[in-house]
Parts: sequence; C-alpha cells; structure tokens
Amino acid sequence: MKRIAVLIAAVALTLAGCSGTAGQNAAPGQNAAPGQSAAPGQTAGGTTTVRVAHVPSTLFSPLYIADAKGYFTDNGLDVQLEAVQSGQDAVPLLASGRLDALVAGFSAGMFNARNEGLEFQIVGSMGRQTGELDNSPTSMIAAQPQYADGSLTRVADLRGKRIAAAGGPGATGGFLVASILAQADLTLTDVEIINISTPDMPNALSTGAVDAALISAPLSERVVNDGAGTVIGVPDAGVSSTGVMYSPDFAATPAAQQFFDALVRGAADLQGEGATDEENLQILAQATSQDIEVLRAAPKYTFDAKLAPYPDTIDQMEEIWMAGGQINYATPLGAAAFVNDAFTAAAP
Repeated sequence: MKRIAVLIAAVALTLAGCSGTAGQNAAPGQNAAPGQSAAPGQTAGGTTTVRVAHVPSTLFSPLYIADAKGYFTDNGLDVQLEAVQSGQDAVPLLASGRLDALVAGFSAGMFNARNEGLEFQIVGSMGRQTGELDNSPTSMIAAQPQYADGSLTRVADLRGKRIAAAGGPGATGGFLVASILAQADLTLTDVEIINISTPDMPNALSTGAVDAALISAPLSERVVNDGAGTVIGVPDAGVSSTGVMYSPDFAATPAAQQFFDALVRGAADLQGEGATDEENLQILAQATSQDIEVLRAAPKYTFDAKLAPYPDTIDQMEEIWMAGGQINYATPLGAAAFVNDAFTAAAP
C-alpha cells in the first residue's frame, strides 16, 4: 500500500502541472490555463465538475467531439480534461477519487493494480480496429529488408523475431501484438517485444534494431510510403483495447450517466460518414495536435454506437498477460471485477 500511495502522490504532481478546465474558454480536447476549480461532484455555476484524464489520441474521438460540441454542457457538466502520458499512470488517482474518469488504453499494470486493491470500473469501450489490411489504424509492419528477402512476409514468420511495441509487452500495444500473433497460433512468448516509442520506430526498422513494429496511423502510412517496411498483419475487426474507466465514487453519482450519455452522443456523430465529416476532423485535429490533412487521409477507428464495454476482451487480456508473465498474480480476477455495463444499458 505504501507503493500505491507513492504512485498517487507522483501522478498528482504531474497532473497538477497540466490540469485545467476544458470548456468554452479552452480549445476542444486541450487544457485551459491552470486555475482554481471545483472539486469532483461539486457544482460550479450550476454545473457538476468532472475531472477526466486522457491520453490525446483519435482512439478517444467521442470525448473530444462531445466536449467541442457542448454535449457535456448540455448535460449540466463542466468537464476538465487532463492529459497524461499513459493510462496506467493515472489509475492510482482514479482509484483514490482524485480523478472521476479515465479514457485510455488498458494494460497489465491495470490488472495488477486491481489485484493490489485499487478500485475502479471499466464502463465503456473506445476505438475499435477495422481488421482491413490496407485500411487499419494499427498495423504490424515488417522491416523492408526482411520482407524483400522473403524471411518475414506473414504473421507466422514473426516467431523468434524482435517486435517494437510502445510500452512493451504489458501495454496496450503488447496486447494488440498478441492479438495479431494469435492469428498464426503464436503468443508473446514466441517473440521478443521491445519497448520503443512510436516516433522512434521508423529508425528502429531501418537500422535493423527490430524486425517488425506495431505502428499506428498516420505514422504507419509514412513508413510504408517511405519504403521502410510492409504491412503483414493487423488486429482483427472489432478489437478494442481502450475504454472509459470510472472511480467508484463517481460511478455512484447522477453525473456518471450524464457524462456517459454525452460520450455516446459524440460516438453517434462518428458513425458512417461522420468519421470523415469536416467539422469532426477539425475538432480531432485540434484535440490531438495533428495536421488535418494527415488526419483526413489516415485510416479511422470505429466506435460501438453505445460504447459498450467488452468483457470477453478483458478476460482475453488477462489470460494473455498472465501467460506472458506481465501479470503478477496466479488466480484470474475475471471481467466481473472490472466491468460495469449499466451505463451502456441506460444510455439513450
């Protein structure tokens, strides 16, 4: 428990340096100037303040759409967006109630934290994979020399190879690598996962530091277009390794459903042609600090219309990370220890 307290204090200091109100005076998805704000659950100007940590990414597009279009305000909420480097870092603050919600990727660390007694709920999903080899927001890319000489042209050829994945085997990227490997009956123990940041992956491929890399768009497209690698696999359609998490205290308030309903409204705007709607693209470009032309051309994530959580995926994650040694306990917790689908069921 002492280690958990240290983690909470460390992340609190990090968020204190970047927190702010995301509302009418702040750019959508960006942090406003630091200042005094109401604590979670209190009212400020007739609205309920909700503190939300997020990792800026189009994976979480419904959050930015709902914020920019005023859906949170419509539901009586003053949502404060606080950017973090990784979701795992913010889990202690979520469990302690110093954050109300967290929108981020799942990790082995999340499972370990829950096993150590940190309480939180997974209430919804976020971006899903398309499963299309030539139109996937996430791709397994083989280094071009290995692809050209025929030694690495399919997923089955990854056995014994070095694969770059941001965050390492226990992060969201590690799970996506595992889901691709499973298509050829391989597991994380059949490869060597190397933790390399996404911006450094092109260089790692070109220098031979790794044989393949799991890369997200738009960088994946640049790597292919530059001739540095070739796509040999993608996660299956519908795979979602990210989602929405609530603190237990927040989950028990009316604001929790109001927040989720606004997210669902944002997801509705991204269905079908909404994924390429110009207003939506402008919002996402600003929220994630990406060039709109690049964003316009990049493959898009899909979103469940009700942002329903995926218990089967949670169970699969736990199984994969237990087998790979990233989870430090022996008895599975099971999705029931995490997932609360009541907000999806109650959403309009």
